[in-house]
Amino acid sequence: LAPAGVHCGNYITSHGLALNCCTDLTWFDHIVPCGLEGKGVTSLSHELGQHVTVSHVLEPFLDSFQEVFDCTLVSSESPG
Repeated sequence: LAPAGVHCGNYITSHGLALNCCTDLTWFDHIVPCGLEGKGVTSLSHELGQHVTVSHVLEPFLDSFQEVFDCTLVSSESPG
């Protein structure tokens, strides 16, 4: 539901996280998601049986992230 990925190479580490809210899951039929053969992909909307948008989950997700990782997130849109 929320895959995280890490890539390391040439002394650079990058990472990312995806949270599928109301994604068109048919696109995943054309790839092997995360390189895991035979594994499926889902979304919050599919699992909850109702339409869930990014705007519904963004603030609670970021609040939980800060709590779990004991950090303060700063928006790149904020000055300073």
